[in-house]
Amino acid sequence: MSALPLPTILLNLHNAAAAAGRPAPRLLAVSKTQPADAVAALAAQGQRAFGENYVQEAVAKIDALAALGLEWHLIGHLQSNKAELAARHFHWVQSVDRPRLVAALAAHRPAGLPPLEVLVQVNIDDEGSKHGCRPDAVPALAAAIAAEPRLRLRGLMAIPAPWPDAERRARAFEAMRTLFQALAAQYPQVDTLSMGMSGDYPEAIAYGATMVRIGTALFGARPRPA
Repeated sequence: MSALPLPTILLNLHNAAAAAGRPAPRLLAVSKTQPADAVAALAAQGQRAFGENYVQEAVAKIDALAALGLEWHLIGHLQSNKAELAARHFHWVQSVDRPRLVAALAAHRPAGLPPLEVLVQVNIDDEGSKHGCRPDAVPALAAAIAAEPRLRLRGLMAIPAPWPDAERRARAFEAMRTLFQALAAQYPQVDTLSMGMSGDYPEAIAYGATMVRIGTALFGARPRPA
């Protein structure tokens, strides 16, 4: 897939939202494996929020681009031994999926920074190859996050499986919407449902995504390893 200009992506998101009768979602530019100058070029066009999968790779970019005042989201699996780095450098962590991470992030979030914005990652299709908690674990994990003053529960994140069958994909998005609505009814600060990527964002938006994570459509296909 070739890269598309940022205005084109934003227009596509707006059109998909209008077709579904929903507000346009927030765009998170997925910049994993992209060099700092590519991030800076997109930031110069007005993009402010960027998603990274790997903590150490991200920290180097965060430090290099600190003067730009960008917003950084960790969207990849977080190992417990990287929780301190994540808590100190990111604004959001979207991949919290177990209680141990909640305690570690809260313990290491610096007092001089605002509370860390947190999403619970849900493995909505119960895929063995993906991280995320089971749907029935969401209430307890959300309660643990909400109880930590250095963390702020904002909602849910998921990576639904790219099933060929449209009805099966729809069931996953619908299940995430149901989980999100239940969580938002309990916690007034919950406002973010992060789902949808370059290949499925129109469906995600139709089922209530408030944030979509776009990488390939913005930066182009990542080169294959030699």
